Amino acid sequence: MKKNLKSIETFVAEQNDRKLLFTAGPASLLPENLAGLRPCFGRGDGDYAQVEDQVLGALKVMTGHKRIVRLQGSASLALEIMAMNFLYGRVLVVSTGYYSDRLKWLADSAMRRAGEVKEVVIADWKNVESMTGSFDWVFACYTETSCGLKIPIEILSSLAKNTGARLMLDATASIGLESGHELADVIGYSSCKGLFGLVGASFIAFNEPSAVEVDSFYLRLDTHINKLMTGPYHAICSLAEVMPKHNDFRAAVVENKRVFLSRMGNYLIIPNIYQPLLCTHVYCEIASGNPRAILYKPRSNIGGSVVCHLGEVHLGRTAKGRILDALIIPIANDLERGVNGI
Repeated sequence: MKKNLKSIETFVAEQNDRKLLFTAGPASLLPENLAGLRPCFGRGDGDYAQVEDQVLGALKVMTGHKRIVRLQGSASLALEIMAMNFLYGRVLVVSTGYYSDRLKWLADSAMRRAGEVKEVVIADWKNVESMTGSFDWVFACYTETSCGLKIPIEILSSLAKNTGARLMLDATASIGLESGHELADVIGYSSCKGLFGLVGASFIAFNEPSAVEVDSFYLRLDTHINKLMTGPYHAICSLAEVMPKHNDFRAAVVENKRVFLSRMGNYLIIPNIYQPLLCTHVYCEIASGNPRAILYKPRSNIGGSVVCHLGEVHLGRTAKGRILDALIIPIANDLERGVNGI
């Protein structure tokens, strides 16, 4: 029996129409995500090898790093492998919220298991510019999704230089959206947020080889460098058609953020210098009467709402922020005005 097969564009449009995403990723579905998919294998498949080289090459250009390793798994896997394979000596973790707490956990774990980390010190992000002392690594989250905070990369870079440290970043929520990743020595991120790919791949980008010997097949960086296990083949294929058009899709995020800020001026908690593109934390509780709306629920209870700006990525440069009409925003006079500060 002959089947009625829809075009990719029609299928994607129908799927995106089913949900209005105000979440932190993956972004709305792109036709390019599906157009890049193909049967593939990690050894002896010249077609896939070409796709992988293309995608990884584009990512290296994007972040300015010499080397990159792809992993099958979440950004959390990349961060744990980074911590185990690169961290040693005194480590300074910049405290920003839920996701920096995870970095502290990973640094402590590396100290216990690999034995090369001697001390883990916590510093509140608001005090890092006056931080003194000598460290081997600064470990930080560039964009802290849990509270809609972006630490300017120049501050983190200066902190590393002033303390004699190298800089390691959780770039999960900043990759593809924010600039300056080249200032970090090692970064980890995933395929599904600001890169606009499908879920399943994570990446570690770095310049110099790791210095720690890790007693684990799975957590040893060389295992992934040498591709000794199944890789994230289809997640990488989902980026093949996206990366050449990435700036067009990013423009939708920029516009969505701009429109949201213009509507929410009375409720902003974070000053402009610390505003990330991915998301915005506001003082009020935002709701929606639209059953298709999927609101973001941060992993930590910080009050207010965090709204993310990836829901119209599929519209590219034609996006106008109309998805925001699905949100119910309180009248300013009915709530205490946002503090517009930290």
